[in-house]
Amino acid sequence: MLVLAVLLLPLLSTASSDHNRRHDHSHNAAKRLPSTWYHGSDHPVHSLFKRGEATDGITYAAVASTEWQSAYPPGPPTKLDPQAIPQAWKSALDAAIARKAIPDIPVAKAMGDDNPAYPAGMDPLSPQICSATYKCRIKGDIWDVADGHLGISFDDGPTEATPALLAFLKQNNQPVTHFMIGSNLISNPQQFLAAFNQGNDIAVHTWTHPHMTTLSNLEVVAELGWTMEIIHNSTGGRIPKFWRPPYGDSDVRTTAIAREVFGLTTVIWNQDTLDWSLTTNGTTRQIVSASMTDWIGGPKSPGLNILEHETSDQSVQAFIAAYPMMKAKEWQVASLAQLIGDNKAYQNSASNTGDVKLAKVGAAVDGAAGGASSTPPPTKTASQKNAAAATSSRSASATPSSAASSRWATGSTGTLAAAVLFMFWA
Repeated sequence: MLVLAVLLLPLLSTASSDHNRRHDHSHNAAKRLPSTWYHGSDHPVHSLFKRGEATDGITYAAVASTEWQSAYPPGPPTKLDPQAIPQAWKSALDAAIARKAIPDIPVAKAMGDDNPAYPAGMDPLSPQICSATYKCRIKGDIWDVADGHLGISFDDGPTEATPALLAFLKQNNQPVTHFMIGSNLISNPQQFLAAFNQGNDIAVHTWTHPHMTTLSNLEVVAELGWTMEIIHNSTGGRIPKFWRPPYGDSDVRTTAIAREVFGLTTVIWNQDTLDWSLTTNGTTRQIVSASMTDWIGGPKSPGLNILEHETSDQSVQAFIAAYPMMKAKEWQVASLAQLIGDNKAYQNSASNTGDVKLAKVGAAVDGAAGGASSTPPPTKTASQKNAAAATSSRSASATPSSAASSRWATGSTGTLAAAVLFMFWA
């Protein structure tokens, strides 16, 4: 009997410990729902209880709310204040400069409607400058796409012309990439939400649409950072992988800032419709149509990366008129970001509905393919460290420290077992 009591004691204590853990409501409340349901996707229960879209777990201000709008700077004609950006972005820039990842070249001079100008003696086509405005291609920047493919994207949204574009895209089940102006999200939040919820990819087109090479380092950071921030906070925490400089104006300095500070890849184009000027008599529908016919009916190498805009009904209609030809000529038509980003438009999520890895704008995203940097990632911020510590603490509190400690945990059943042992021993 003595031997039996000794053998039973650990089992009884384990049962007590397991019982206590099952009734520890503080632990249960902290657990997340499983990533998949027990029932298959075709089970009727899914039509009754649809789960919300995947986010990074943070609750952000509702898009279009006063709280949401007040978190961001005003749009044009107000110029961004580079000193009013988060310290984390400044620190990321300083770190990139310290490791000599940002080329130290002069800021170009704005020349009105003409191309920005560099100081006398500096060649914009030289490797030291390599200005995309002058058609110099920086290694790692995107100009062309794969042979036989046509990547669709639109600049300058969201606008009042966006709904007509989205309606056509939905009718044809065609996803696209929107290079959005940050301040336009403030002006047209519902159009932005419609584009995102329809499954289209969201990318960066700066906050105020300036010539980027004419800005200081901090001003470049402000233009990119605020646009990324509003996209991040309005899409459940997603961080874009791509940006397109307004007017295609970038050089080795601005491209490096985008890559090193924000993990962004620079995207230009290899054909330009000039459709933005349809409303100012800079071009005509006939000219745009003729250009589209030549490009779409021409060689399939390289693939087509056509610059188009959602700025007016005229530009949207120009695309709608050309779309059937894209299909008829058997191009592989896809959203540009999907085509150049291995089917991923974001650094920390596979899609608009996929899981989102918690990350902050201006901080490195592990495994992100958005940038081409070979430099080590920035140190984690204090808030990230605190979050990790909190997660570790929750995990430790919910998990026994060892099998031995759980078996010998005391409780009412454990005490009873000890009494039985003492009785037989006596």
